[in-house]
Amino acid sequence: MNVQMPGYAEDVMEKATFAGGCFWGVEHLFNEIPGVIDAVSGYSGGNRDNPTYEQVCSGRTGHAEAVEVTYDPAKVTYDQLLNAFWNMHDPTTLNYQGPDHGHQYRSAIFFHSPEQEAAARQSAAEAQKYFKKPIVTEIVPATHFWRAEEYHQRYFDKHQGHYSCHFIRGWVPSEPAQAGKA
Repeated sequence: MNVQMPGYAEDVMEKATFAGGCFWGVEHLFNEIPGVIDAVSGYSGGNRDNPTYEQVCSGRTGHAEAVEVTYDPAKVTYDQLLNAFWNMHDPTTLNYQGPDHGHQYRSAIFFHSPEQEAAARQSAAEAQKYFKKPIVTEIVPATHFWRAEEYHQRYFDKHQGHYSCHFIRGWVPSEPAQAGKA
């Protein structure tokens, strides 16, 4: 999906949407990647319009805590974002990351195009080589993304020193040539 961003009138930005547990850490790590214009916390994959955090946490809306990433494909590729995604959470745990449990904390890639779907599926197959347990990440079409409440946006910038179970682990090499060095 291409979008025009203010200040980037001549460049076409693209969107990618990921869920990897609590959105605070995922959003923070994506915002640190050069070429990412913005990563926003929100909800995707559910069956209720404009859900609140409390509704999503109830586990009854079907949403995942997700992050919508707007990026400049001339500076960072979708494949690089996929690699970061595999390395920032444990894609082999079903419906939880760290202390967070429930379907809303599932691992998912919400693709915006057939090209993103193909890249995500190929990336998952490659990433599987580096995990002993099966990857349980859903790869599904992007649905409406609902931006989370403002207090969730850039949470770690607002709450310095807060614990996150998300960090770059280095499980999956960024280049195939590094595979023997992992």
